[in-house]
Amino acid sequence: MTKLRNALIGTAVVAAVLVSSTAGFAQGTPEQRSACTGDAFRLCSGDIPNVSRIIACMKVNFSKLSPGCKAAFVKG
Repeated sequence: MTKLRNALIGTAVVAAVLVSSTAGFAQGTPEQRSACTGDAFRLCSGDIPNVSRIIACMKVNFSKLSPGCKAAFVKG
C-alpha cells in the first residue's frame, strides 16, 4: 500500500512540477516525469502535496536537479 501511495504522490509531484511551464508542457512526457520524480522526492518531499510549493522548491533547487530533470524543466 505504501509503495502505491508513494507512486501516486510521485506522479502528482512531477505533474505539478511540469505544470510550472506552458500549458502544452503541463502534462509532460513520460520521459520528463521519469527524469524529475527522484529529484522531487529528494529535494521537495516536505512540500507534497502543495503544488505551488513543489514548483517553487524545484525552481529554488534548480542547481541541484539532475541533468535530465534540468533539461525537462528548461524545455517547458
